[in-house]
Amino acid sequence: MGENYAMIARLWHGRTRAVDSDAYLDLLQRTGLPGYKTTPGNQGAWVLRRIDGDVCHFYTLSYWVSLDSIAAFAGTDIAVARYYPEDRDYLLEFEPTVTHFELFT
Repeated sequence: MGENYAMIARLWHGRTRAVDSDAYLDLLQRTGLPGYKTTPGNQGAWVLRRIDGDVCHFYTLSYWVSLDSIAAFAGTDIAVARYYPEDRDYLLEFEPTVTHFELFT
């Protein structure tokens, strides 16, 4: 990534059954979001949710000041998705990677 960005956005995607969407949202609010927000360098994190028939799509979108701050949350390979043990109870699959975007003003 370049050096002239204002921030870096980290985007993760996961899918659950629609009937599990409220329970999984609760889990994200208790695990993932606090994990993001308490990491130094995090500038905010949100959950996006979209129900599409029997499937619910979740995205977490977080903003970071640097690649080093992302590594403090995700580990040295920042492209690898970070999961919590309870995710196994809800997710239909485990997407292996996340996407990062440079943000410019």
